[in-house]
Amino acid sequence: MVRLEFVASGSYKVYHGIVPVSTSEDQTQMLFVDAFLQNNRLDHVTQLMGYHPNYLEMFLRTQQYLLRGDGPLPFHYRHYIAIMAASRHQCAYLIHLHEQEFILQGGDQDWLKGPAFIPTKLRKLHEVNKILAHRPWLFNKSHIEGLRKEAWSVSELVQAIVIMAHFHALSSFVFGCGIKNEPDHHGGFTYRPHSPTENSNDSDYTSDSSSDSNSEPEVGIEILMERMKKLKESQEEEPTEEERRKRFEKVEFQSAELTKPGKKPSPKAEIIKYVQDEEFCYIDFTKRGCTEEAPTFRANEYSWDDHGFSIANRLYSEIGNLLDEKFSMAYNLTYYTMGEVIDVDTSAFRRAIWYYIHCLYGIMHDDYDYGQVNQLLERNLKQYIKTVTCYPERLTKKDYDNVMKEFKHSEKVHVNLMLLEARLQGELLYALRGVMQYMT
Repeated sequence: MVRLEFVASGSYKVYHGIVPVSTSEDQTQMLFVDAFLQNNRLDHVTQLMGYHPNYLEMFLRTQQYLLRGDGPLPFHYRHYIAIMAASRHQCAYLIHLHEQEFILQGGDQDWLKGPAFIPTKLRKLHEVNKILAHRPWLFNKSHIEGLRKEAWSVSELVQAIVIMAHFHALSSFVFGCGIKNEPDHHGGFTYRPHSPTENSNDSDYTSDSSSDSNSEPEVGIEILMERMKKLKESQEEEPTEEERRKRFEKVEFQSAELTKPGKKPSPKAEIIKYVQDEEFCYIDFTKRGCTEEAPTFRANEYSWDDHGFSIANRLYSEIGNLLDEKFSMAYNLTYYTMGEVIDVDTSAFRRAIWYYIHCLYGIMHDDYDYGQVNQLLERNLKQYIKTVTCYPERLTKKDYDNVMKEFKHSEKVHVNLMLLEARLQGELLYALRGVMQYMT
């Protein structure tokens, strides 16, 4: 394993290991070679996802199709939309990567000065971009109607929406894992072996923490396993529809009570130039205002499997298949381990994380018992999940270190992959439902 070390002044170290370029795992090595040939670089995201090569293969295939495959949008438009999406969470890492790609694809250098220099057609995406990034429940067919008047075709819009959602969610992964700039970017990092005796405290990393100072200590993996075992063996009667709704609302309201993350970092000029309406951010779904305009999203009425998948494929050929495979991989991925324990059925824990993220967006799955969320996800883990999903730019090293302490680093990466995909799916459910409403 290698560790990234900062080489320019005024920033801080990356605090997690990544899979080395010279990995001995054949599958991972082949994926690294493919990624390098496609992108002319092996980026930190790819190396970190290398802990989970089956997922990485699907991620690379999907991202390659989004940015370089068939589709109605010009290639430089795609990279500029990626920049717009990443800017909502101040994700400098992704912004720098796609500024370079934008230029390589023949993009106009002046566009990188900010919204005043881009075509009106692209500029009109800003409203949809901010809504999908922070409050996707506000998205509806009127947004489609407005963009159609600006010469956007429906197929172009679907591709743009998928790209925005992809990079909103990828921003969460970047911050959740502490990924920082590439060596050839401003404030970048180079590699060196990590000494076992090295002080792991990064004193120049911000000490602010979004964690609740009164949060309970973790119960540990053994107790978590006992709880999962009891749930599996429980003979309790299936809760009624009304009871399921009450349990969902309880989780929803408890989420709103979690302490809001620490101070929002002041955006740098290189980022803020892309952002419009900087103050617009996530609010708790329970505090959304008019419940009639944004009712709880019932997944039994509009689901990915029955609705989102087909409309995505119809309007943007093949993307539905790619996303479906990636969602399924992230949802079902397991090595039957938890920390140092082997032969563990982790499905209940993984489901609790996935459905809790959807709950943050007001999405209720009628066939899931939300009582399991409170049994399996402790308060500090919920806080971490909420921060990475909703306010990723506010996450600190302290937050990362204070959660899932008995988990292996690769397992924490696995959790962050689930956060990425569950957030992406939730955002797309709202967006594609809006497209369907427009078309009908």
